[in-house]
Amino acid sequence: MTPIRTIIMGAAGRDFHNFNVFFRDNPAYQVVAFTATQIPNIDGRKYPAELAGKLYPQGIAIYPESDLLRLIGEMQADEVVFAYSDVPHEYVMHQASAVLAAGADFRLMGSKSTQIQSTKPVVSICAVRTGAGKSQTTRRVSLILRQMGYRVAAVRHPMPYGNLVEQRVERFATYADLELHKCTIEEREEYEPHIDNGVIVYAGVDYEAILRQAEQEVDIVLWDGGNNDFPFYVPDLAIVVADPHRAGHESHYHPGETNVRMADVFVINKVDTASAENVLKVRDNLQRLNPRAVVIEAASPLFVDRPAEIRGKRVLVIEDGPTLTHGEMAYGAGWVAARRFGAAEIVDPRPFAVGTIADTYRKYPGTGPILPAMGYGEGQTRDLEATINRSDVDLVLSATPIDLTRVIHVTKPMQRVRYELQEIGSPTLEDVLKEKFAK
Repeated sequence: MTPIRTIIMGAAGRDFHNFNVFFRDNPAYQVVAFTATQIPNIDGRKYPAELAGKLYPQGIAIYPESDLLRLIGEMQADEVVFAYSDVPHEYVMHQASAVLAAGADFRLMGSKSTQIQSTKPVVSICAVRTGAGKSQTTRRVSLILRQMGYRVAAVRHPMPYGNLVEQRVERFATYADLELHKCTIEEREEYEPHIDNGVIVYAGVDYEAILRQAEQEVDIVLWDGGNNDFPFYVPDLAIVVADPHRAGHESHYHPGETNVRMADVFVINKVDTASAENVLKVRDNLQRLNPRAVVIEAASPLFVDRPAEIRGKRVLVIEDGPTLTHGEMAYGAGWVAARRFGAAEIVDPRPFAVGTIADTYRKYPGTGPILPAMGYGEGQTRDLEATINRSDVDLVLSATPIDLTRVIHVTKPMQRVRYELQEIGSPTLEDVLKEKFAK
């Protein structure tokens, strides 16, 4: 039987996972290429032979997605698998139309073919869109479960932007581990808050190997999702976070709608800063798509150390990068804090942007007068540092989940904006978790 020649479209996450669990040792298929998008500098590499298995002794080349139609013809591809997240439904179908016109089949892979069963209970925290509040929800869930007496570890959705062989299985328990694994700003944003809370984090490339190692030291595994992808593991309790600042996105983005339909629990976050009309719209949309799920409303209250020092200042606001770029938010917690605490002006950083930061604004023109904390490599981190230090401002407000001064040298006064999840009313996450996992 001739193997089905397959190209996998991805962004160094879901694509590698789908390959590992379905295609790697499957003689019915021959994966002839990966394509890459969304994340800078992840194409031009190879998925290495050490991870690709015995069927791929030379590894598999990773090309920019812009080469896809050429690759279909040159490699005589029979099918193309779409394997990345946080994109509009219409975008997915435009990709499908181009692939079909080029002569190949177009495929989306579901939970049955891609999810791994754990020997321990799994709580997954996913979202409708990136930037909805998965991270603080995961931290809240981990706190509740530890107070109940359980050992937990967070397994984070992949961000393997470096050496894939070295990143096969990564374990983070201390800040030294972040240095050891040469973590980017994006990785540190996800790992540091867990480490600060005493929670071990696992991540990497091979998520079955990661799971089997995590199972050895925990009672419950937390799937800490990325973008709006659905879980790599079969969840015993699926929590999905929605954002009323982007009401209507519940049914218009892939695979966020998949998460909505799979959820056991919805957390409608940011109800303290969104309009009541949008909160109700989100609630109605969620219940229309999945009426069986429990609905919890929550806020993400803001904390700054010295709010009086913000009043009257010209400030530069820094927000989480992916939330502003493919998450399509024009503002975040830093912008809200600047307005709330009386900043005289939120200064547009675009005139001061250099290098890859300027490129980011050109690629995502919908980004507002906010600086995305892009740092997918050493070069981009230095561009971020230069952009901040060139800005004509009195104060920098950083609403990323980490202390940026650990990785860059900032010459301006800086304050951090912190936020944690706080449920409002009843039921709460504690109610749900105790009902499910009470000893």
